[in-house]
Amino acid sequence: MQIAARMSMLGTESAFEVLARAKGLEAKGQSIINLGIGQPDFATPPHIVEAGRKALADGHHGYTPANGIPELREAVAADMELRRGVKIDPAQVVCVPGGKVTMAFAMLMFGEAGAEIMYPDPGFPIYASVVKFSGATPVPYPLYETNGFSFSAEEVLAKITPRTRLLIVNSPANPTGGVVPKSELDKLVAGLEKHPQVVVMSDEIYARMVYGNAPHASLLPYESIRDRLILLDGWSKTYAMTGWRLGWGVWPGPLAEMATRLSINVHSCVNAATQWAGVAALNGPQDSVDGMMKAFAERRTVIVEALNRLPGFRCVMPGGAFYAFPNIAGTGFTARALQDRLLDEAGVATIAGTSFGEQGEGYIRFSYANSTDNIREAVKRIGAWLEKSRP
Repeated sequence: MQIAARMSMLGTESAFEVLARAKGLEAKGQSIINLGIGQPDFATPPHIVEAGRKALADGHHGYTPANGIPELREAVAADMELRRGVKIDPAQVVCVPGGKVTMAFAMLMFGEAGAEIMYPDPGFPIYASVVKFSGATPVPYPLYETNGFSFSAEEVLAKITPRTRLLIVNSPANPTGGVVPKSELDKLVAGLEKHPQVVVMSDEIYARMVYGNAPHASLLPYESIRDRLILLDGWSKTYAMTGWRLGWGVWPGPLAEMATRLSINVHSCVNAATQWAGVAALNGPQDSVDGMMKAFAERRTVIVEALNRLPGFRCVMPGGAFYAFPNIAGTGFTARALQDRLLDEAGVATIAGTSFGEQGEGYIRFSYANSTDNIREAVKRIGAWLEKSRP
């Protein structure tokens, strides 16, 4: 077989590799607490499950429009007006099987040899992976612990060149939990006026997962870039629907047509019953979301305080999502070495910061989408292990 060279450019998502290793150790009888995978530990709310069941019973077994059933796209448009304060045409919405599809479509539209695509580092590993696959040059911009893992708009803008086609922004962020303040987004958008060729993809999959009183700052309300803004969101995190595989993109008109064409070529359409479940999620009661966020807020406090008591650890308070990203340089271990040894020897699954880019060295990611008791036990195990272990 002669495999296309571009296949060697595809990376992976380490969380799934660690999950597989953890499951293997559990199968051998080892007790593992998984703080690695980024998945809510809550069940999908019953009314959403029932909507999916009803759709199957009602005969929704066939193909749907490639961009999603009208009812679902209308529900997304209504949600955009409610939560972002912006009216959009449902024709701009393209529903896809998970958030990754929107990001992949955006990178395939704009990525080719000679082009540059910018993304955050540390950042979601699929960004760099698909940028390379597209043929474009990946250009990371750094996020800093000292400013809560936000970016400097000035620094981002300084990296833009005439070859820059796409800029990826992620807030709240994976893996850091960082939230970009509106003041920094204001500076970024103002600076982008000098770079009209740059399209922005705003990954807002954790938009409903912001702590404190400040509302989520979305890029959608900025009119000056709306004709070149792609917004990524979905159901996986907010409604504990990771396995349902359902996401959406809000695209400028001409790009929505291209995204729909890509959908036809790649997956035809999203599972029909899942789409009706998505309608129920957006249009139905939101108390399950509020309850989940209350639990995450409590866990956030528990894990950050506990991690800061560990020798060699330093952890800033995340502003969103459900990740803590402590600095572990004081332990003397590299990120990958600490990840592996905590799993093998302490029975705690985490993800090395280097899985998210070069800037992730000296950090590891904890997902606090687990019970408070498990979080406390995991940190207790790590503390005991650190007392007897050396790099």
